[in-house]
Amino acid sequence: MRQNLAVEIGTGLFVLLGIGALFFLTTQTTGRNDFAGTDTYTVQARFENVGSLKTRAPVAMSGVTIGRVTNIEFDGESLEAVVTLVIDRRFSQIPDDSDASILTAGLLGSQYIGLQAGGSELYLEEGSEILFTQSAIVLENLIGKFLVKSGSDE
Repeated sequence: MRQNLAVEIGTGLFVLLGIGALFFLTTQTTGRNDFAGTDTYTVQARFENVGSLKTRAPVAMSGVTIGRVTNIEFDGESLEAVVTLVIDRRFSQIPDDSDASILTAGLLGSQYIGLQAGGSELYLEEGSEILFTQSAIVLENLIGKFLVKSGSDE
């Protein structure tokens, strides 16, 4: 009887610790806005296809996170997605002819925006627009094109 009680108490503590760990992870990963406040600036980029890019996705340059995606909207006139990025002011010397690409972390990981520096002497500033963009590569489209091409060869 005592051994059974000890097992039940141990199991209960283990479950409580698990729930506590999940709560801690949830509070640490949701609702965070690392790049909010006055020490940031906002830029926009237009993409033909954003794939599964989400708000709060990282904006990285040379593998270092320098900002976040804050908004994704559809422009009915140009038929493009307008992505709003917030970038930390510590990174204020990004050339205005830089390239923005939607990249995937790993083979099937989440998507993020990668910036590649241009060569201009002018820098991105509040309200700038990144003109050179590369849309997301959608895996389903690639597979579909491959299947259509392999079917037409026969």
